[in-house]
Amino acid sequence: MRSVMSLQNVLVGATAILVAGAYYAPERDHAGPVLAAAVSFVTPKSDATATMDGPVASELGRVTSSALDAVAGAVRPLSRPEALENAFRSYFAFKAAHPGQVRKPYLYFVDFGLPSTEPRGYVFDMEQLRVVDGPFTVAHGRGSKANRSGVPTRFSNASGSNATSLGLYVARALYDFRGKSAGRPYTSVGLRLMGVSDGFNDNALSRGVVAHGAPYVTSSKAGRSEGCPAMEPERAERLLPKLADGGLVFLFAPDERWLSSDPWVAASAG
Repeated sequence: MRSVMSLQNVLVGATAILVAGAYYAPERDHAGPVLAAAVSFVTPKSDATATMDGPVASELGRVTSSALDAVAGAVRPLSRPEALENAFRSYFAFKAAHPGQVRKPYLYFVDFGLPSTEPRGYVFDMEQLRVVDGPFTVAHGRGSKANRSGVPTRFSNASGSNATSLGLYVARALYDFRGKSAGRPYTSVGLRLMGVSDGFNDNALSRGVVAHGAPYVTSSKAGRSEGCPAMEPERAERLLPKLADGGLVFLFAPDERWLSSDPWVAASAG
């Protein structure tokens, strides 16, 4: 009960800050007025995942709605209207329950319900409530069985599947990534990812699923990875250091089994 009440108090405080803050005027490459300390969470007594009872879920919904309102004008239509809502709610719920793990205010979001020829990735600053970059193209796993329009239809947490894994991740350390494209080796900055959506992406570290730059991702289309949400090399050099060591990543797709069972999506939905 103590952790639930603490989480509720955190969300009430976050709601007040969001409402009182200056509004962000969404413009590409323009930060607008800063929403200072928009989501300044208080560390709860326990780091365990809190139960999302009615009042807590209600406060979480209010915080999420305020955040969505702040960035709505800067986000293109998604595969489903609720895609970004799921991402934001999961972000706030996880941060409230595990504040020690979320040491950076950035969220890397990808809508894999869109084809690989469309920009489908964003990085958000969740304190200033603005788009840091996006939309931009992002690769999905070649094991995700893309159809002709480049929309992945299969998602897996299994080693050797070469498929994308959906859900929430905590960004870990940067490292020197080495891969091959069209048989040629290349190097890029890489970002290790720890999956926290149990049963859906918690094998990410052992599978080597990471965020990285790749030459097969361009501004107009993305090739297929081995399950990694890869982006353009120059963009990776600029964005991944922001996320490293404590940012969050959320990979979405209109997959009903995942949506109904992901521990953060389902719990935060109330």
